[in-house]
Amino acid sequence: QVQLVESGGGLVQAGGSLRLSCAASGRTFSDYTMGWFRQAPGKEREFVAAVSRYGAYTYSADSVKGRFTISRDNAKNTVYLQMNSLKPEDTAVYYCAAGLQNGVRDPRLYTYWGQGTQVTVSS
Repeated sequence: QVQLVESGGGLVQAGGSLRLSCAASGRTFSDYTMGWFRQAPGKEREFVAAVSRYGAYTYSADSVKGRFTISRDNAKNTVYLQMNSLKPEDTAVYYCAAGLQNGVRDPRLYTYWGQGTQVTVSS
């Protein structure tokens, strides 16, 4: 079992920044690919970013490239999502997830999920 707890969400004006954190406990953190997903009201959950087990590879959705950066610190069992130049369309509940399989953009391949943290971007 892996427990994931997100933090760092909140209300920010368009153009602002937030950094989300996801603290993991349980099994060996470095065994897992870590991802961030988001879900806006009335929409499906969508991929935001992912990072490989030791941080060598990162992946981002086209909608956030150049604005969001994912990173991880295996010594702290934590994955981060730095979000810059936020837009109102970034408003959603953000979830972190842990998975053992390849296919980082598919939420079905992630086994463990956090409870989510709300990010609201005002115009």
